Amino acid sequence: MMHDIAVLALIWITVFIASYLAHKTRLTPVLWYLFCGTILVNVGFLPEVLPVFIIDFAELGIIIIMFALGFEEDTANFLQGIKRSWGIALFGAITPFAIGYVAADIYWNDNNTSLFCGLAMMATAVSLTMVSLKSEGLSNTPAATGIMTSAVLDDIASLALVAILVPIATGEATVSLDGILLILGKAVAFFALVTLIGGWLFPASQGFTQKIPLLGKLNLQEVLAMAKGEYTVLSLLLIAVLVGLLAHEFGFHPAVGAYMAGLIIHREYFDFHQEEDKDYYQQAKEIIDNVAFSWIGPVFFVALGSKLLFDLDTFLSVLPEALMLFVALFIGQVLSAALAARYTGNFDWPASWMIGFGMLGRAELAFVVMDIAYVQHHIMSVDAFYTLMLVAFMLNLSVPLTISWHKRHFKMG
Repeated sequence: MMHDIAVLALIWITVFIASYLAHKTRLTPVLWYLFCGTILVNVGFLPEVLPVFIIDFAELGIIIIMFALGFEEDTANFLQGIKRSWGIALFGAITPFAIGYVAADIYWNDNNTSLFCGLAMMATAVSLTMVSLKSEGLSNTPAATGIMTSAVLDDIASLALVAILVPIATGEATVSLDGILLILGKAVAFFALVTLIGGWLFPASQGFTQKIPLLGKLNLQEVLAMAKGEYTVLSLLLIAVLVGLLAHEFGFHPAVGAYMAGLIIHREYFDFHQEEDKDYYQQAKEIIDNVAFSWIGPVFFVALGSKLLFDLDTFLSVLPEALMLFVALFIGQVLSAALAARYTGNFDWPASWMIGFGMLGRAELAFVVMDIAYVQHHIMSVDAFYTLMLVAFMLNLSVPLTISWHKRHFKMG
């Protein structure tokens, strides 16, 4: 039995190898993290079920990655992006759900399996896309904001549908208006609470809250400035984790909360200790980027790649179905998201196609749905499970490849 720390050491060695291969092939490191994770688990170097320590470490990685991306983003851009992205979120979710449902109905002719296939295929993996865009130097473009905002809206819709449809498919409950309203209410409450934290709590000593006992003394700037800025990064990571945990309590993936936490921290909070002649914002950003993209964040992608276990007979038997479903989802997802971006969000064509490619990934929520259906409730057959795993993996590989390929057209646009 390999020690948990030995597993982490092996994953970190993999990160070095993947980064070297990425440099040599000029492809994003994410692609190689996924690929190396798959190879390691199938040759037996990594355990098929990763230790809880590694799973939690990987989750911390995705929280810090999303915080780092939110920290870079301008809040005004994000809010403007939501107004432009409703169509991308709507059509970019309905289309893969319908394709997954219909394909599963043709292949396995079971209503509950079809529901879960549709749900798994509509869950967008925004983290994969944002890291791919960052590695290509495109993370601050309008297309990146469009992808992120529509993915946040998609996440709300996917979570709502999972919460509504899973109990029905497993026979545990029937759909109720109260249940749907509760989910939507929690989504609204979470974003309202984060807005409240960003708008009034952090600069509490400057607004109307300054007269409230204790709360009036709270000022994020003073916390960040503690001990000449030595605790700046710790303060930021603590905020990322706490808002991530808050998101989890409201039913979201903690990464969504971490992104929102990064979004509400403004550059002006770092205007302290002028006598030191240091850019504390830039210093904190460099450290967080290093943590997110070099040593904790990559563990998430290697762990994600390790979910694809090869059973040759099963793989060969489901390969035709998987390839057909992949092609249908690739075309449907790219077209629906790109056309929505162009005609409901008024993005130009290069940005619209970039958004279409960016919405291809399938990760966290897709695997959660598959786990519920196959492992926990045995609703889905082994063939259906392997088909979805293979399709999700091919879609994830498509993200960095298509973004890298489209980059030259995008730059011209």
